[in-house]
Formats: sequence, C-alpha cells, structure tokens
Amino acid sequence: MNSAGSFSQSEKPSEGADHNEGFREAFYSGYSDGKAGRFDRSQSENSSYRSGHLVGRNEKKITAKTRGRSLVARKISVKISAVKKTGSEIVFESLIAEGVDTIFGYPGGQVLPLYHALTNYAKKINHILTRHEQGAAFAAEGYARASGKVGVCMATSGPGATNLITGIANAFLDSIPLVAITGQVPSDLVGSDAFQEADMTGITLPITKHNYLVTRAKDLAQTIREAFHLAKSGRPGPVHIDITKDAQVGLADFNYKKTKVKLPGYLERGPASASQIKKASELIAAAKKPVIISGHGVLISGASKEIQQFVERIDAPVVATLLGISSIPFGHKNYLGMLGMHGSPEANFAISHADLIISVGARFDDRITGRLSEFSARAKVIHIDIDSAEIGKIIKPDAPIVADARDALKKLNAKVAAKKHTDWFARIVEYSQMIDAKLLEIEKKKSPKRLKAVEVVHAINKAAPNAFIVSDVGQNQMWAAMHFQFRQPGRLLSSGGLGSMGYGLPAALGATVAQPQTPVWCLTGDGGIQMNIQELTTLAQEKIPLKIAVFNNGFLGMVRQWQELFYDKNYSATPLLNPDFVKLAEACGIKAFRVTKVADALKITKKAAAIKGPVLVEYLVEPEENVFPMVAPGDALKNTRIK
Repeated sequence: MNSAGSFSQSEKPSEGADHNEGFREAFYSGYSDGKAGRFDRSQSENSSYRSGHLVGRNEKKITAKTRGRSLVARKISVKISAVKKTGSEIVFESLIAEGVDTIFGYPGGQVLPLYHALTNYAKKINHILTRHEQGAAFAAEGYARASGKVGVCMATSGPGATNLITGIANAFLDSIPLVAITGQVPSDLVGSDAFQEADMTGITLPITKHNYLVTRAKDLAQTIREAFHLAKSGRPGPVHIDITKDAQVGLADFNYKKTKVKLPGYLERGPASASQIKKASELIAAAKKPVIISGHGVLISGASKEIQQFVERIDAPVVATLLGISSIPFGHKNYLGMLGMHGSPEANFAISHADLIISVGARFDDRITGRLSEFSARAKVIHIDIDSAEIGKIIKPDAPIVADARDALKKLNAKVAAKKHTDWFARIVEYSQMIDAKLLEIEKKKSPKRLKAVEVVHAINKAAPNAFIVSDVGQNQMWAAMHFQFRQPGRLLSSGGLGSMGYGLPAALGATVAQPQTPVWCLTGDGGIQMNIQELTTLAQEKIPLKIAVFNNGFLGMVRQWQELFYDKNYSATPLLNPDFVKLAEACGIKAFRVTKVADALKITKKAAAIKGPVLVEYLVEPEENVFPMVAPGDALKNTRIK
C-alpha cells in the first residue's frame, strides 16, 4: 500500500470470485494422524481454513438532494463504516490479548508491514532481534519452557521462513507450545514461484499441530485465537501462521472478544476413565518389582508433586527420561537417575528386572528402550499419555491410560493402597554397591591431563545450584543430565527428540528473557556453540545476563566417541580448529574467561556467576573424555557399559 492508500500492482487483490480457491487443497492443513490434539479430516469441514480476498477499505457513501438549490445548500448524508484496523495491527492486538509480551524475530521484505506496525506496540511487546531465524525459533522455545507460556517467533517469507524449520520440528518432537508467524508473498502471486516464495504450509504440514495460510485481514484474529488454543492445549506443540502481504496491509473490523475457537475436528482429551484406573490399580497391587518412568509429560502437566506422592505411596523406584529430568528432585530416596543409552546403571538394572513398568508422560523413544525385544519382556506395562497415538505405538501396554498425567496420577493416588518393596530396593542397592566399587577402581587408574568435564558441571552446580540449565546436544548434554543436581521441576532444558546441535545458546537466551531473576547457564560444546554463535551479539545488545559454559575438547565430542568405540578410532571430520572463544566473546561485547586447571574451575565459575551481564567461560577439558555409562546402539539396557 502506498501513501495514498492504494495498492501497488503486486499487492492489489483480484476482484470477483475467490481467486485463491484453487489453493485450498494444496494448503489444507487439517490432516489426520490420529494424534491427540491434532485434526481428524473425517470430522473437519475445513472450517478453520483461512483464504480469500482482502477486506476493502473504509467506504463513504454520499447522497445529495439538490432540487435546484445551490451546492452550499445541498443536504448531504454521510455513512462511515466502523473503525477498522490493518491486518498487521490485528496481529499484534490479538497477540497482546493472548498475553504475549515477547517476540523473537528477524525482519524481511514480506513482513515489513508487521514490523512497521510493531513500533506502535513497543510498550507492550518486547521484540528481540536474533541474528538468525533459527535462533529466533529456539529462543522462543526456551522462553516457552521457562515461562510456561506460548513462545512466539516471526520471520519473513522464503529463506527467512525455512530457517525456522529446525526449531519448529524441535518443538513438535518435544511438545513445546510455539506459534511461528511468517510473511508470504501477496496472494495473487502465491504458487507462481515469486521471489522469496516457499510453500510453507506444505513444508510445515508434518511438523506442526496445525498450520494456516491467511490471505484476508478479517481472518487474522480468528486464526490467532485458534493457533494459541492449539499450541497450548492437549499435547502442546507448534502452530504455523503464514500471512500474505496483502492480508497484512488490508483493513478489517476487529473485536477479539467476539472471536471463538471453531475446530470441529479437534479432539479435546477427557479425564482418565474409571475402568483404566481400576485396571492399572490391580496391576500395581500385584507387582513385586515395579518401576516408574517419569517423562516430559509430567513436567508439562505440572505433576511433579503428584508423581512424588505416587512414588512414595507405592514405594517404587523411579527413573526419568532426558526431558523428564527434574520432575523428581535430586536426592529423593527412590530416584535412580536417568534411564536409557546414557542412563545410570541402577536405572537400567531396575527396568531390566522389573515385573511392572509404569510410564507417565513418556513415549518409549529408542534412546530409553535399547533393544526393544528385551525392554519389557518380563514386565507388565502401564502407559499414561495424553496422546492416544503414543499408546501402543512402540510398546503394547497391559493397562493404557489416555489422560493428562496430573489427572491420572491424582486418581491413582486416591485408588491404590500404600505398599512397601523392601526386598526389591535391597536388590537394587546391592547392585549399586557393586557398580560403585568398579567405578572406584577405574578412577584410580586414570591420570587426566586436563580438566574433566564432570568437574565443570560440579563447579556450576556449586556456583548456581538453583539455575536453569540449558544444554546443547552431544557430550555436554549428557554430562549436564547425569551430574547436575536438579532440585526444582523444569530446570533442565534440552533438545530431546530432534537432538538439534545449536539449540543451547538461543534457547538459553530465551529462557533468560523469561526468567531474568533466576540464574540461567548454557552448557554447550565447542562444536554446538558455533552452530548459532552469532547470538552472542544478541546477548550483548539486549544485555541478557546469560552465563555460557563452553566445553572445549577440540572435537565434535559425541561423534568422536562413537568413532572411537565403534569405528576403530577413525576420527573422520570430527577434529575442530576453533576460534579463540574468549577473544570472540569480548569482540561481541561480552566478558569472558578461560579455565585450564581444576583448581581454578570453581573460583572462576563463581566469579562469572556474580557478574550481572552476559559472560562466557571457556573450559579446556580432556580431548578424548568419554560419556559413560553407555549402552551400545541396539543393545539391551542390561548390558550397560561403565567404561
């Protein structure tokens, strides 16, 4: 739209019949995959699809009755339509109504109308300019997980939008509530391979709960209302909204209070049924060696208190998935640690010898099951999950409970009788003592040349015991998961299902924005930080007080470890020539330190923690230090290696 309020040729909407009708099927996103909180095509009438013309500008109707009188004496009747807002204004008014106070984004040609309007909402919405769109998506996820709100990111069309894809996929696999807003070329150019056009509804179809192509300003408020409802209800996840440029500049009536969620194909999950609870209770009563798995769903539902009550009521050992860590506080007498490929020997031993596995909010990912044929060969299974598609997908349960974790646990706590499993715990303790003796012998034979990564985690734990820990992916991720002593729920943020290197720095940035009064530490490797190292300047510009711990071992550590163990130490493409991280951080305006000795680790870590602004600490750790315990890929959990 130019200054006179008319449209340029490329932005002018076509007239007559709905010019976008032919794209309805191509951009339809109401697909059925049987998952809770997603769409069933058989029940949907496509009513949530948004397409069509730009709403017209304010109209003025003038009628004059001259009847021979002079122009001055004419009787003029003026009819002016209701106050209207541009599509861009509607977007921000709707976001504010949804409680959004922070957006992470990067501008570009097809979102210029949105960014032009954004300045009028600067007092209510804090926009953080990341240096890459992937950084914006990960930052929005970190913000969402640390705040409990829906994260929002924004980018332009084409490459800007496609740069969000890894973050959207990450949110989908880890059930993180995210709304990703992208610009799109004008609606009359959609499908023409226009400059910086990409079929984003097609691209994001398999990695979102739902997506929208919006071509009319009048549909934006309804779309945003539905998007936020979808993102945070049921099993949370990402929703993508693609907005054509003409929809951003068009005018429409706006009243957010009148918009209602209209999703006929969206299935809201009800409470746990009495019959499901009864069946599970019977299995619990009969079990002599039960084990509880606490997954991410426990944290999402806010059920940390309920699962502790459940654990103590039936006196069962409890283990956690990677994303379930911190749902049970460190030091709880029944907690055995993380299970799976890098799980504790005690956790894997308990799972391998259990006669009942009670999984709460976990999806039996291959990283926790090991060799599937042996995972639950001798055990009955109770599976509690809000997503019905996860029930029976990997493990067929004897007692499925399709419900929110908190609701199911409350009902189980009221139904099951208190029990004691003294003999079962005695067996686990005996095994644990044997493992401890072996580990002591191994440690005596080691003569490390450099600082060990585990010592770094211990130093951070002492310097900031209640911090949010945001890990990248790789060895640093496992060291954080295994050795930090989490005592409050939701304090470990990590990329679980997708395993995205580069997640750590921007996600930690977002978490710090969400929780500015709580310490946040990013634990990352020398490889992972370089994936999104440009966000250091975002930290400096926004004065975000994040603390960054870089484990520098000169390798892509986890890949190198696999090469050592399974590929005859053929270190192909894993050695790294790194920049001077201290000088690089300082060049970005961030204070930085380097630690090379065990004696300096705690002192410098505490010094960094006390500084108010962003700080980077580089820890030069053992180049070939490995992460143990470990279960070889495809092996059974009972064959956990400790060296």
